[in-house]
Amino acid sequence: MAEEAAHDATSYIQHHLTFHAEPVRESGGFWILHYDTIITSLILGVLAFGFLWLVTRKATTGVPSKTQAFVELAIDFVNGQVRSLFHHDYRVVAPIALTVFVWVLFMNMMDLLPVDIMAWIYQDIFHQHAWRGVSTADVNTTFALSLSVFGLMIFYSIKSKGLGGWIKELLGSPFGIRPLWASPLLIAFNLLFNLIEYISKPLSHSLRLYGNMYAGEIIFLLLGLLASSGVWGAFAGGIVHVGWSIFDGFIAILQAYIFMMLTVVYISMAHEHH
Repeated sequence: MAEEAAHDATSYIQHHLTFHAEPVRESGGFWILHYDTIITSLILGVLAFGFLWLVTRKATTGVPSKTQAFVELAIDFVNGQVRSLFHHDYRVVAPIALTVFVWVLFMNMMDLLPVDIMAWIYQDIFHQHAWRGVSTADVNTTFALSLSVFGLMIFYSIKSKGLGGWIKELLGSPFGIRPLWASPLLIAFNLLFNLIEYISKPLSHSLRLYGNMYAGEIIFLLLGLLASSGVWGAFAGGIVHVGWSIFDGFIAILQAYIFMMLTVVYISMAHEHH
């Protein structure tokens, strides 16, 4: 009985953690597309920014509606955070920060939807046996976002310092390249340190968000198993589920905020001259 229960629990978790994926080519391996991640991310992006577009399109200069006031507060909040960290022209960086915050927040909030009810909807209504709704619990999503920010960081670094200035900084900091007789060794050390910094930024940026959202997804699945273990299990699981949902909601907001702030910090660092 214990082995059968363990098998059922494993099958339950594996079912909810299975992607709707197909290989791009016959060899499979690395070249696999997670259609559920891509489609869910696009739908949430259209809904989130379509909502913002509709609100701003109908904005008035008089007494704002509750919806307009909420959007204005969100925009003012993001603008304030960007201004406190980015001391250059923020007219481009602030929309980037707002886009990152809103999109990541919507993807994170999918974790609050009941997993079993959503699995029934995916399977019985949309006829998708394997479908994961939390896009940020897929490391491909978080890496794609972090690599996009990494590309922006390189772009703004070259734009601010010029290609020659960026290469000079890459080879000449933090140790400099003097004295001349030690230049090759110092250049090698500088390049090594800078490469470590460049590689660590997208890694930490992506894995922090992925780890938190994946852990939240696992905990909801474990609570679902607890709720199916009997009357007392359902009672205890329901109470813990409510508490964890509130806590996970704060985590979802916090992780979106951290991802946005790191985006602004990395772009701001790209403008600094060493």
